[in-house]
Amino acid sequence: MKKLLSPFATSFATQSAWMSAVFTKQALAILLSATFLVTGCKKDPEVEPAPSNTVTANAGPDQEVQVGQTVKLDGSASTDSKGTPLTYQWTVASKPAKSTAAIASATTAKPTFVPDEVGDYELELTVSNANGTSKDKVKLVATVAQPVAIDKNITVKTVLTDRIASPDYPDYIITKSIAVTHELTIEPGVVIAFERDARLDINDNGGLIVAKGTPEKKIRFIGAEKTKGYWVGIMVYSGSNANVFENIEVMHAGSRAIISGTKAGMALFGGGKAQIALKNSLFSQNDGYGLLVQDGGLLREFAANTFTKNSEAGIIVDPSNVEKLDNASVFTGENGRNVVEIRGYYLRDGNDITWGGFKDKTPYRLLGDFAVEVGLTLSPGVTIEAARDVVMMINSKGYLIAKGTATDKVTITGAERTGAYWKGLIFYSVNSRNLIENAEISNGGSITIVSGKKANVALYGGNLTLKNSTISKSGGYGVFVSYSSKLNTDAATVNTFTGNAQDGVLLEK
Repeated sequence: MKKLLSPFATSFATQSAWMSAVFTKQALAILLSATFLVTGCKKDPEVEPAPSNTVTANAGPDQEVQVGQTVKLDGSASTDSKGTPLTYQWTVASKPAKSTAAIASATTAKPTFVPDEVGDYELELTVSNANGTSKDKVKLVATVAQPVAIDKNITVKTVLTDRIASPDYPDYIITKSIAVTHELTIEPGVVIAFERDARLDINDNGGLIVAKGTPEKKIRFIGAEKTKGYWVGIMVYSGSNANVFENIEVMHAGSRAIISGTKAGMALFGGGKAQIALKNSLFSQNDGYGLLVQDGGLLREFAANTFTKNSEAGIIVDPSNVEKLDNASVFTGENGRNVVEIRGYYLRDGNDITWGGFKDKTPYRLLGDFAVEVGLTLSPGVTIEAARDVVMMINSKGYLIAKGTATDKVTITGAERTGAYWKGLIFYSVNSRNLIENAEISNGGSITIVSGKKANVALYGGNLTLKNSTISKSGGYGVFVSYSSKLNTDAATVNTFTGNAQDGVLLEK
């Protein structure tokens, strides 16, 4: 049965609910008011507004380029709408797997880049300042053009230009042996590759060559395959005084003999009085000699050349051209023989000459008997080596001054530094200028030099002043003096004689 409330009870309950609601609203209002009063006493922190990004990077348009080409990048079109200066940072985002290329001056608006492999490169530019940062990329597609084939003789005036930027790829390929019978100019940076057993002949009677590279853009003559002894070499018959090779490289030649049964990267023909100027050039990795100069050929100029990693010696030259070889050229560097080889019997038909020493201390080597018929001076530090049983003769028309210093002696010895290896040095000259001082002469006396005698030094009708020198390891006497010759009277006491098979000095009565 449902319980009923009296009217008074109902009225009281309603009133109580109303009063409760009013009290709750008033309490909430008082609480909010108190909270406002408390928090209102604190000062609001100053909040800096975030900068709006007004910076836009522009790495420039995509480019199609060549391997080895210096590419100019340009981010100068990047902007900041507020005009605030920008900082630049370029990076390589992607490149071919074997590439080691890097950006030069990467923190500038206009850096450079040299792609070193065929393929795609993606370079990213980041520009920034206080207003923000922005990035953009540029794509480079690097390719290599095909070389132009040269398969006909050069019979008209011809200029070969640098078609491909990379020095590792040929601009031209010589597919068979070519003769030059007109003027050939090769510009800096040109690379010429030679097919198997091909050669380049610069002929006389109209043929000449001007190949002048720069230190930054060498002219290269190389094998189509970069292996030692792949092509024949360059043969110069031309006697033109315009022939010049400067800042060139000759590599991988020597597949066959270029002249007189001898292999070389380059050769000068003696019969036609061929001539060249050769400067700042490299001969390397040739199967044979780097350079061959026949008797009659002419090194018109020769300076700062380098010969390395050739199978024979770096250079073989006739006696008359030895004086052209300069101190700064390098002949020692993993060659089959680190010497300057001299092939030719006479040194004559000229003014008095001087053979200088080399910075790298390379010795001269006489390959055969050698006769001096001019005045020859050997500078301090010069070393002359003689091949087996070779004799060096100072004939009546010539004289020899071999004057070293106490610390930089002149040395004349055998190609192998063993006793009694070469024949010796003999003076027929009566010239009063003949002088050996501060020198070392050794390993002579391999066979009889004169009058049945073996000796390091022999005078046969000749004159010599010998001072402050060491004469050693002769197969016979240190010095033999025939009855009609003249040696300074104190020679036996002012020089050192050691290890000779017989007496230091023998004066024939």
